[in-house]
Amino acid sequence: MNSIWVDAFMIGLVALVILLIGNFTLSSLAKHRFLAAEHPVTHFVLKGLRYPLSISILLFALGNILILFSLSERQLGLLHDLFRSIDILIWGQFFYRSSQFYLQRFSALNAQGSIIKPQTLPLMQNISSVVIILLIVYLLFITWDIDMTAWLASAGIIGIAVGFAAKDTIANLLSGVFILADSPYKIGDYIVIDSGERGKVTHIGLRSTRILTRDDLEVNVPNAIIANGKIINESAGRDIRSRVRVPVGVSYTSDIDQVKRVLMEVALAESEVCAEPEPRVRFRSFGASSLDLEVLIWISDPEIRGRVIDSMNTQIYKRFHQEGIEIPYSKHDLYIKSLPADRKIADLQDKDEQ
Repeated sequence: MNSIWVDAFMIGLVALVILLIGNFTLSSLAKHRFLAAEHPVTHFVLKGLRYPLSISILLFALGNILILFSLSERQLGLLHDLFRSIDILIWGQFFYRSSQFYLQRFSALNAQGSIIKPQTLPLMQNISSVVIILLIVYLLFITWDIDMTAWLASAGIIGIAVGFAAKDTIANLLSGVFILADSPYKIGDYIVIDSGERGKVTHIGLRSTRILTRDDLEVNVPNAIIANGKIINESAGRDIRSRVRVPVGVSYTSDIDQVKRVLMEVALAESEVCAEPEPRVRFRSFGASSLDLEVLIWISDPEIRGRVIDSMNTQIYKRFHQEGIEIPYSKHDLYIKSLPADRKIADLQDKDEQ
């Protein structure tokens, strides 16, 4: 009997020594080698490992000590399953905390093209939590020899039913995740979607995107529609500046050189037109009743697009009027080839009466 206690004491002593050495090593590495400021992820992992590693060593030692005593196989099996369950829960907590820290750290970087961003962080955290919890439950079921077949079948049936019932919502959620990850636009950008709405992005959610139009109307667009359509981002590109095309038509009798000079002067005089790149005037085509030109100008912000076009059109009209440049418009001449017979008789009677 004394030898059993001696063996138990030795097992406990060895486990304690290993525990102390392990904790000392992890603490030294965290304090001196992997500082939080320089290696935040490694520092967090080293500090977090101390608790689950200590519990695992103690449970392993306790399990070996119990083998020394006269316990039945059923009792030993029950205790070992209990110890394994505690171990699974402790390590599950470690992986849960590690995943949350890693996601927060990665979202703070806000890397281009990454699916983990500040906007998607809550969703990613919830997904990781569900995955870890399901894995813990699965391992616990295996530990206690619980048949998972019925549970998996029930979960599959429920998943299919929910999928069919909420397919549109799920499509919007998945599209929202990919929009946030791909970043075709961001809050504050001016976009034009397939249906023609143009406005400023005010909110990007998991289900929908909100844009504020120039009429001060907020349009709520489901993400699935945006993800499956074409988006024009007027604020994207190498610069926030964007080019505006102002079409102009003049009469065929106009002096084309004079027209180009006047249009260039109007563009250069406009205060909200960028000096660089400089404005340009292009003669595009011979129209049905006009010479078609375009004034190409750059503006500093897509938000002022409508205001600049209005000012340009106003000044072009005034200068054309001063310079005597004709702006053609549709004219129709009506020729009467013949009148009906009864109409002719009526006209003759009117003349006789006069």
